[in-house]
Amino acid sequence: MHITGLDNPIIAEDIERIIADDLPWETFRDTTVLVTGASGMIPSYVLCTLLALNDRDNLNIRVLALVRNEQKARRILGSLLDRSDLTLLVQDVTAPLAINGPVDYIIHGAGPARPAQHQSAPTATIRAALIGTFHLLDLAVSKGNAAFVLMSSSEVYGKVSDDLESITETDYGYLDCLNPRSCYSEGKRAAETICASYHAQYGIDCRIVRFAHIYGPGLSPDDGRVQADFAANVFRGENIVMKSDGSARRAYTYVSDAVSGLFYTLLLGTEPAYNVADSEHVISIRQLAEAFLASRPEKQLELVMDIDENTTGKYNPARFIGLDDRRIKSLGWIPKVGIGEGTSRMVAHFDLTANERQQL
Repeated sequence: MHITGLDNPIIAEDIERIIADDLPWETFRDTTVLVTGASGMIPSYVLCTLLALNDRDNLNIRVLALVRNEQKARRILGSLLDRSDLTLLVQDVTAPLAINGPVDYIIHGAGPARPAQHQSAPTATIRAALIGTFHLLDLAVSKGNAAFVLMSSSEVYGKVSDDLESITETDYGYLDCLNPRSCYSEGKRAAETICASYHAQYGIDCRIVRFAHIYGPGLSPDDGRVQADFAANVFRGENIVMKSDGSARRAYTYVSDAVSGLFYTLLLGTEPAYNVADSEHVISIRQLAEAFLASRPEKQLELVMDIDENTTGKYNPARFIGLDDRRIKSLGWIPKVGIGEGTSRMVAHFDLTANERQQL
Protein backbone atom coordinates (compact mmCIF):
# COMPACT_ATOMS: atom_id res chain seq x y z
CA MET A 1 0.00 0.00 0.00
CA HIS A 2 1.04 3.62 -0.46
CA ILE A 3 1.60 5.57 2.73
CA THR A 4 0.87 9.23 2.15
CA GLY A 5 3.98 11.32 2.75
CA LEU A 6 6.38 8.36 3.07
CA ASP A 7 8.62 8.45 0.02
CA ASN A 8 11.19 5.84 1.11
CA PRO A 9 10.26 2.47 -0.47
CA ILE A 10 12.41 0.37 1.88
CA ILE A 11 10.81 1.83 5.00
CA ALA A 12 7.37 1.65 3.37
CA GLU A 13 7.86 -2.10 2.79
CA ASP A 14 8.92 -2.50 6.43
CA ILE A 15 5.81 -0.68 7.65
CA GLU A 16 3.60 -2.88 5.47
CA ARG A 17 5.08 -5.94 7.22
CA ILE A 18 4.27 -4.47 10.62
CA ILE A 19 0.63 -3.62 9.91
CA ALA A 20 0.15 -7.06 8.32
CA ASP A 21 0.48 -8.57 11.81
CA ASP A 22 -2.73 -10.01 13.23
CA LEU A 23 -3.15 -7.49 16.03
CA PRO A 24 -6.20 -5.65 17.41
CA TRP A 25 -5.29 -2.43 15.58
CA GLU A 26 -8.87 -1.24 16.05
CA THR A 27 -7.88 -0.45 19.66
CA PHE A 28 -6.28 2.74 18.34
CA ARG A 29 -9.44 4.06 16.68
CA ASP A 30 -10.17 7.72 17.56
CA THR A 31 -7.22 7.93 19.98
CA THR A 32 -4.33 10.35 20.45
CA VAL A 33 -0.85 8.83 20.64
CA LEU A 34 2.21 10.76 21.81
CA VAL A 35 5.50 9.41 20.44
CA THR A 36 8.65 10.90 22.00
CA GLY A 37 12.03 10.92 20.28
CA ALA A 38 10.02 10.75 17.07
CA SER A 39 12.96 11.40 14.76
CA GLY A 40 14.83 8.36 16.11
CA MET A 41 14.91 5.03 14.31
CA ILE A 42 12.43 3.01 16.39
CA PRO A 43 10.08 5.90 17.33
CA SER A 44 9.89 7.05 13.68
CA TYR A 45 8.84 3.53 12.65
CA VAL A 46 6.17 3.61 15.40
CA LEU A 47 4.92 6.93 14.06
CA CYS A 48 4.84 5.66 10.46
CA THR A 49 2.96 2.53 11.55
CA LEU A 50 0.20 4.59 13.16
CA LEU A 51 -0.10 6.82 10.09
CA ALA A 52 -0.22 3.74 7.83
CA LEU A 53 -3.10 2.38 9.91
CA ASN A 54 -4.96 5.62 9.30
CA ASP A 55 -4.41 5.23 5.55
CA ARG A 56 -5.44 1.58 5.46
CA ASP A 57 -8.18 1.39 8.07
CA ASN A 58 -9.30 5.00 8.59
CA LEU A 59 -8.67 4.70 12.33
CA ASN A 60 -8.58 8.47 12.91
CA ILE A 61 -5.47 8.29 15.10
CA ARG A 62 -4.04 11.66 16.07
CA VAL A 63 -0.26 11.32 16.31
CA LEU A 64 1.82 13.78 18.34
CA ALA A 65 5.52 13.64 17.49
CA LEU A 66 7.76 15.06 20.21
CA VAL A 67 11.29 15.98 19.11
CA ARG A 68 14.14 18.06 20.50
CA ASN A 69 15.75 19.04 17.20
CA GLU A 70 13.23 20.46 14.73
CA GLN A 71 15.67 20.64 11.82
CA LYS A 72 16.60 16.97 12.18
CA ALA A 73 12.93 15.99 12.48
CA ARG A 74 11.98 17.86 9.32
CA ARG A 75 14.83 16.22 7.45
CA ILE A 76 13.91 12.71 8.60
CA LEU A 77 10.11 12.93 8.60
CA GLY A 78 9.91 15.06 5.46
CA SER A 79 6.50 15.34 3.85
CA LEU A 80 4.92 13.21 6.56
CA LEU A 81 4.76 16.50 8.47
CA ASP A 82 2.28 17.81 5.89
CA ARG A 83 -0.31 15.30 7.06
CA SER A 84 -3.24 16.59 9.09
CA ASP A 85 -3.13 13.57 11.44
CA LEU A 86 0.44 14.34 12.57
CA THR A 87 1.46 17.22 14.84
CA LEU A 88 5.11 18.08 15.52
CA LEU A 89 5.95 19.17 19.07
CA VAL A 90 9.42 20.64 19.62
CA GLN A 91 10.85 20.61 23.14
CA ASP A 92 13.27 18.77 25.37
CA VAL A 93 11.74 15.83 27.19
CA THR A 94 13.40 17.01 30.41
CA ALA A 95 11.03 20.02 30.51
CA PRO A 96 7.43 19.65 31.75
CA LEU A 97 4.97 18.98 28.95
CA ALA A 98 1.77 20.95 28.43
CA ILE A 99 -0.41 19.32 25.79
CA ASN A 100 -3.93 20.48 25.07
CA GLY A 101 -6.61 17.86 24.53
CA PRO A 102 -6.63 14.15 25.24
CA VAL A 103 -3.66 11.79 25.22
CA ASP A 104 -4.56 8.10 25.27
CA TYR A 105 -1.16 6.48 24.71
CA ILE A 106 2.40 7.64 25.39
CA ILE A 107 5.19 5.73 23.64
CA HIS A 108 8.45 7.00 25.13
CA GLY A 109 11.61 6.65 23.07
CA ALA A 110 13.35 9.99 23.68
CA GLY A 111 16.91 10.14 24.96
CA PRO A 112 20.50 9.87 23.73
CA ALA A 113 21.02 6.49 22.10
CA ARG A 114 24.48 6.74 20.59
CA PRO A 115 27.30 5.21 22.67
CA ALA A 116 29.45 8.27 21.97
CA GLN A 117 26.85 10.43 23.69
CA HIS A 118 26.88 8.19 26.76
CA GLN A 119 30.62 8.69 27.00
CA SER A 120 30.78 12.43 26.20
CA ALA A 121 27.56 13.60 27.89
CA PRO A 122 26.65 11.15 30.65
CA THR A 123 24.66 13.72 32.64
CA ALA A 124 22.43 14.53 29.66
CA THR A 125 21.92 10.81 29.07
CA ILE A 126 20.78 9.99 32.59
CA ARG A 127 18.80 13.24 32.90
CA ALA A 128 16.69 12.34 29.86
CA ALA A 129 16.07 8.84 31.21
CA LEU A 130 14.97 9.93 34.68
CA ILE A 131 13.47 13.42 34.42
CA GLY A 132 11.93 12.72 31.02
CA THR A 133 10.17 9.62 32.30
CA PHE A 134 8.87 11.49 35.35
CA HIS A 135 7.43 14.29 33.21
CA LEU A 136 5.77 11.90 30.78
CA LEU A 137 4.23 9.78 33.50
CA ASP A 138 2.96 12.93 35.20
CA LEU A 139 1.36 13.78 31.87
CA ALA A 140 -0.18 10.29 31.73
CA VAL A 141 -1.74 10.84 35.17
CA SER A 142 -3.05 14.29 34.21
CA LYS A 143 -4.69 12.83 31.09
CA GLY A 144 -6.70 10.29 33.05
CA ASN A 145 -4.10 7.55 33.18
CA ALA A 146 -2.95 7.26 29.58
CA ALA A 147 -1.36 3.93 28.74
CA PHE A 148 2.45 4.13 28.75
CA VAL A 149 5.18 2.27 26.87
CA LEU A 150 8.83 2.69 27.81
CA MET A 151 11.45 1.80 25.23
CA SER A 152 14.12 0.24 27.39
CA SER A 153 17.22 -1.76 26.63
CA SER A 154 18.95 -5.07 27.18
CA GLU A 155 21.63 -3.03 28.94
CA VAL A 156 19.50 -3.05 32.10
CA TYR A 157 20.66 -6.65 32.65
CA GLY A 158 24.29 -5.66 33.14
CA LYS A 159 26.92 -8.38 33.31
CA VAL A 160 25.14 -11.67 33.89
CA SER A 161 26.62 -15.09 34.53
CA ASP A 162 28.40 -16.65 31.59
CA ASP A 163 26.46 -19.83 32.37
CA LEU A 164 23.20 -18.30 31.15
CA GLU A 165 22.18 -19.44 27.70
CA SER A 166 19.69 -16.59 27.42
CA ILE A 167 18.54 -13.77 29.66
CA THR A 168 14.94 -13.81 30.89
CA GLU A 169 13.07 -10.74 32.09
CA THR A 170 14.03 -11.52 35.70
CA ASP A 171 17.79 -12.09 35.25
CA TYR A 172 19.79 -9.12 36.48
CA GLY A 173 23.56 -8.87 36.66
CA TYR A 174 26.25 -6.49 37.83
CA LEU A 175 26.49 -2.85 36.81
CA ASP A 176 29.30 -0.58 37.98
CA CYS A 177 27.35 2.46 39.13
CA LEU A 178 30.56 4.53 39.39
CA ASN A 179 31.45 4.01 35.73
CA PRO A 180 30.04 7.03 33.82
CA ARG A 181 29.28 4.68 30.91
CA SER A 182 26.58 3.22 33.17
CA CYS A 183 24.58 6.43 32.76
CA TYR A 184 22.56 4.75 30.03
CA SER A 185 22.14 1.35 31.68
CA GLU A 186 21.38 2.73 35.14
CA GLY A 187 19.17 5.41 33.60
CA LYS A 188 17.05 2.77 31.89
CA ARG A 189 16.91 0.69 35.08
CA ALA A 190 15.72 3.71 37.06
CA ALA A 191 13.17 4.62 34.37
CA GLU A 192 11.72 1.12 34.65
CA THR A 193 11.41 1.52 38.42
CA ILE A 194 9.69 4.87 37.90
CA CYS A 195 7.17 3.12 35.64
CA ALA A 196 6.56 0.44 38.27
CA SER A 197 6.10 3.15 40.92
CA TYR A 198 3.50 5.04 38.88
CA HIS A 199 1.66 1.81 38.22
CA ALA A 200 1.60 1.01 41.94
CA GLN A 201 0.59 4.50 43.08
CA TYR A 202 -1.60 5.76 40.23
CA GLY A 203 -2.61 2.66 38.33
CA ILE A 204 -0.86 3.70 35.13
CA ASP A 205 -0.88 0.82 32.63
CA CYS A 206 2.85 0.59 31.84
CA ARG A 207 4.60 -1.74 29.44
CA ILE A 208 8.39 -1.93 29.27
CA VAL A 209 9.98 -3.09 26.03
CA ARG A 210 13.59 -4.21 26.40
CA PHE A 211 15.22 -4.10 23.00
CA ALA A 212 18.43 -5.87 22.18
CA HIS A 213 20.62 -4.52 19.39
CA ILE A 214 18.45 -3.07 16.65
CA TYR A 215 19.66 -2.38 13.14
CA GLY A 216 18.14 -1.23 9.88
CA PRO A 217 17.07 1.96 8.11
CA GLY A 218 17.13 4.98 10.38
CA LEU A 219 20.60 4.55 11.85
CA SER A 220 22.95 7.29 10.73
CA PRO A 221 26.31 6.25 9.24
CA ASP A 222 28.03 8.13 12.07
CA ASP A 223 25.85 6.63 14.81
CA GLY A 224 28.80 4.90 16.48
CA ARG A 225 27.18 1.51 17.04
CA VAL A 226 28.87 -1.34 15.21
CA GLN A 227 25.84 -2.13 13.04
CA ALA A 228 25.94 1.42 11.66
CA ASP A 229 29.74 1.38 11.29
CA PHE A 230 29.67 -1.91 9.37
CA ALA A 231 26.85 -0.83 7.05
CA ALA A 232 28.63 2.46 6.34
CA ASN A 233 31.88 0.63 5.56
CA VAL A 234 30.16 -1.63 3.04
CA PHE A 235 28.24 1.27 1.50
CA ARG A 236 31.48 3.23 1.01
CA GLY A 237 33.36 0.22 -0.32
CA GLU A 238 35.72 0.02 2.65
CA ASN A 239 37.12 -2.98 4.45
CA ILE A 240 35.67 -3.45 7.94
CA VAL A 241 38.33 -2.79 10.58
CA MET A 242 37.58 -4.23 14.02
CA LYS A 243 39.16 -2.79 17.16
CA SER A 244 38.18 -5.78 19.34
CA ASP A 245 38.32 -9.51 18.79
CA GLY A 246 34.60 -9.43 17.96
CA SER A 247 33.78 -12.36 20.21
CA ALA A 248 31.10 -10.54 22.25
CA ARG A 249 27.71 -11.97 21.35
CA ARG A 250 24.57 -9.93 20.90
CA ALA A 251 20.97 -10.46 19.80
CA TYR A 252 20.52 -8.46 16.60
CA THR A 253 16.97 -7.66 15.56
CA TYR A 254 15.81 -5.87 12.43
CA VAL A 255 13.94 -2.66 13.13
CA SER A 256 10.56 -3.68 11.70
CA ASP A 257 10.57 -6.85 13.84
CA ALA A 258 11.47 -4.76 16.90
CA VAL A 259 8.61 -2.32 16.29
CA SER A 260 6.23 -5.20 15.67
CA GLY A 261 7.24 -6.55 19.09
CA LEU A 262 6.50 -3.19 20.67
CA PHE A 263 2.96 -3.26 19.32
CA TYR A 264 2.45 -6.88 20.43
CA THR A 265 3.53 -5.79 23.92
CA LEU A 266 1.27 -2.75 23.94
CA LEU A 267 -1.83 -4.38 22.49
CA LEU A 268 -1.64 -7.91 23.92
CA GLY A 269 0.84 -7.84 26.78
CA THR A 270 -0.10 -8.48 30.41
CA GLU A 271 3.38 -8.58 31.99
CA PRO A 272 5.22 -5.38 32.97
CA ALA A 273 8.32 -6.06 30.84
CA TYR A 274 9.08 -7.95 27.64
CA ASN A 275 12.31 -8.78 25.89
CA VAL A 276 12.02 -7.98 22.21
CA ALA A 277 14.87 -9.76 20.50
CA ASP A 278 15.32 -12.40 17.85
CA SER A 279 16.85 -15.30 19.78
CA GLU A 280 17.70 -17.10 16.55
CA HIS A 281 20.14 -14.35 15.68
CA VAL A 282 22.40 -14.20 18.72
CA ILE A 283 25.72 -13.86 16.95
CA SER A 284 29.14 -12.44 17.62
CA ILE A 285 30.08 -8.95 16.51
CA ARG A 286 32.55 -10.55 14.14
CA GLN A 287 29.78 -12.64 12.58
CA LEU A 288 27.70 -9.48 12.16
CA ALA A 289 30.60 -7.86 10.32
CA GLU A 290 30.87 -10.90 8.08
CA ALA A 291 27.12 -10.73 7.35
CA PHE A 292 27.43 -7.13 6.21
CA LEU A 293 30.38 -8.03 3.99
CA ALA A 294 28.39 -10.93 2.53
CA SER A 295 25.51 -8.58 1.68
CA ARG A 296 27.63 -7.05 -1.11
CA PRO A 297 30.04 -9.80 -2.26
CA GLU A 298 30.67 -8.00 -5.54
CA LYS A 299 32.63 -5.34 -3.63
CA GLN A 300 35.17 -7.96 -2.49
CA LEU A 301 35.69 -6.34 0.89
CA GLU A 302 37.59 -7.91 3.78
CA LEU A 303 37.51 -8.02 7.56
CA VAL A 304 40.67 -6.52 9.09
CA MET A 305 41.57 -7.05 12.75
CA ASP A 306 43.30 -4.08 14.42
CA ILE A 307 42.67 -4.73 18.10
CA ASP A 308 42.79 -1.75 20.45
CA GLU A 309 43.73 -2.96 23.93
CA ASN A 310 42.57 0.29 25.59
CA THR A 311 38.79 0.10 25.27
CA THR A 312 37.87 0.75 28.91
CA GLY A 313 34.75 2.87 29.15
CA LYS A 314 34.16 2.95 25.39
CA TYR A 315 31.89 -0.05 24.98
CA ASN A 316 29.28 -2.02 26.84
CA PRO A 317 31.43 -4.45 28.89
CA ALA A 318 28.93 -7.33 28.79
CA ARG A 319 30.29 -10.23 26.73
CA PHE A 320 26.91 -11.81 26.09
CA ILE A 321 23.51 -10.26 25.55
CA GLY A 322 21.19 -12.98 24.26
CA LEU A 323 17.64 -12.33 25.37
CA ASP A 324 15.07 -15.01 26.08
CA ASP A 325 12.13 -14.30 23.77
CA ARG A 326 9.62 -16.84 25.06
CA ARG A 327 7.47 -14.22 26.82
CA ILE A 328 7.00 -12.05 23.72
CA LYS A 329 6.57 -15.09 21.47
CA SER A 330 3.79 -16.33 23.75
CA LEU A 331 1.80 -13.33 22.49
CA GLY A 332 2.22 -14.52 18.90
CA TRP A 333 5.18 -12.36 17.86
CA ILE A 334 7.42 -13.93 15.24
CA PRO A 335 10.45 -12.12 13.76
CA LYS A 336 10.36 -12.09 9.97
CA VAL A 337 13.67 -10.61 8.83
CA GLY A 338 16.86 -12.63 9.12
CA ILE A 339 20.41 -11.29 9.33
CA GLY A 340 21.11 -11.79 5.63
CA GLU A 341 18.05 -9.89 4.46
CA GLY A 342 18.28 -7.27 7.20
CA THR A 343 21.91 -6.34 6.54
CA SER A 344 21.21 -6.11 2.82
CA ARG A 345 18.21 -3.84 3.40
CA MET A 346 20.24 -1.57 5.67
CA VAL A 347 23.00 -1.14 3.10
CA ALA A 348 20.37 -0.60 0.39
CA HIS A 349 18.88 2.18 2.50
CA PHE A 350 22.29 3.84 2.72
CA ASP A 351 22.51 3.59 -1.07
CA LEU A 352 19.04 5.09 -1.48
CA THR A 353 19.69 8.06 0.79
CA ALA A 354 23.29 8.77 -0.30
CA ASN A 355 22.44 11.89 -2.27
CA GLU A 356 20.41 13.30 0.62
CA ARG A 357 23.32 12.83 3.03
CA GLN A 358 25.81 14.43 0.65
CA GLN A 359 23.67 17.55 0.61
CA LEU A 360 23.79 17.95 4.41
